[in-house]
Amino acid sequence: MEFLGTTQNASYCGPKKACGYNVLPPTVPAPVIQECYQPYYLPGYRYLNSWRPSLFYKVSNAQNCLDQGASCHSSLKPPTILPAIRSALFCRYSPHDWDKSNELQMRGAETSRLWAGRLMGDSMRLMQDKDQLTQQMQEGTCRNLGQRLSDIGFWKSELSYELERLLNENRSLDTVRKRLECAAQEVNCPLQVALECLYNREKRIGIDLVHDNVEKNLIQEVDLLKCCQEQMRKLAQRIDIQMGDNRDAQHALERDLEDKNSAEFIDEKCFNLRNTSDCISYFHGVEKMDGTISVPETWAKFSNDNIRHSQNMRANSIRLQEEAKNLLETLSNQMWKQFTDTNLAFNARVSEVTDVKNKLQVQLAKTLQEIFQAENTIMLLERSIMAKECPLKVAQTRLECRSRRPSVELCRDTPQFKLVNEVFTIDDTLQTLKLRLRETQDTLQLLVMTKCRLEHELAIKANTLCIDKEKCMSLRRTFPSTPCLVGYT
Repeated sequence: MEFLGTTQNASYCGPKKACGYNVLPPTVPAPVIQECYQPYYLPGYRYLNSWRPSLFYKVSNAQNCLDQGASCHSSLKPPTILPAIRSALFCRYSPHDWDKSNELQMRGAETSRLWAGRLMGDSMRLMQDKDQLTQQMQEGTCRNLGQRLSDIGFWKSELSYELERLLNENRSLDTVRKRLECAAQEVNCPLQVALECLYNREKRIGIDLVHDNVEKNLIQEVDLLKCCQEQMRKLAQRIDIQMGDNRDAQHALERDLEDKNSAEFIDEKCFNLRNTSDCISYFHGVEKMDGTISVPETWAKFSNDNIRHSQNMRANSIRLQEEAKNLLETLSNQMWKQFTDTNLAFNARVSEVTDVKNKLQVQLAKTLQEIFQAENTIMLLERSIMAKECPLKVAQTRLECRSRRPSVELCRDTPQFKLVNEVFTIDDTLQTLKLRLRETQDTLQLLVMTKCRLEHELAIKANTLCIDKEKCMSLRRTFPSTPCLVGYT
């Protein structure tokens, strides 16, 4: 048995024997196999060129025997080992490696089976625990939903009872309001007219927004109406405000009751849901969104506050029903007197504004005439400037042509002097005309601005006349009669 990494010599690898014929010439030295040492390497770490036999064995050239018609029996020796077989010897595993690999595979399979068995057992126990927990939580949720439905039903009954009582009180208060409605409406009509006149006169523009006698009389009229009718107006406003508060309380109760109905419908639907229901589905991430705005304490307090607020509104309505009195008979004469004085002030103011407007129209007509003359002057100046352009072009062209004269012919003679003088003169004339044109245009702009100002002032006066004569006086053509002012229909 040979070791790996050492040379192997076959039985025929010995010194060459001599030929059996003595008649041959003297023999030559036999070919010698020269062995080269190759060190031992583990499989997988051998050199890449280990397959080359020339690196390990070198065979000398052999001589043929000098036989007649036949060759010598000992020819060239074959290589001691094939290269492919020798290369394969270096890449094989040992039996110990093979046994160890099989043992590792069996141990790994046993470990995997044990781990899988434990995992399946734990999984079964986990599924049983989670199924039991899920069922318990679902039953608890159903109980909570049932309790919640009971609470909603209780508050619904309370809200419905209070809403019915509030509606009855509103109808009683509306009956009292209707008794005062006619008188309050007729008294408020002159007040609304006076306020509307003041609001319309606030739309005056510019200098016409003046605190004149008309405005003073209107303010006095408003103050008089407010002062004389303070008690009636206060009572009417209190009744209106109280009815508005009652409506707010009613809306709050109705809105709360409507929300309770919606919540009861939703909770009842949730209470009836089962695992076999058709309308259940996945809503991923819904448990992460917290859209709640109250807790059970604040939820109950909200409905309780609405009921208490409604009770307070009903108590106020009962007190207001006892305060209705007739305060209208002594006020009609004062209102008629102030109404007449205000109308006289309106007529005087309209006459003043009309006179000023006529004067501004005369000034506007004169300004328009001046604008027409200025436009004609500008047109003549522009024509004169255009008439000077061609002579200037001729003179400059002549100078440019004469500047191309050769040599000594480029003389500053009399024509040259006259041409230069002509160019300067025409250019100075153009500058003078353009300056006068700019001045005329500035004057025209000033006249146009004056015209715009006059037109603006006329628009202001027309707006003032429209407000005082058409809007305000048209509102003040009628006034409530004495029976209407005292509350009779």
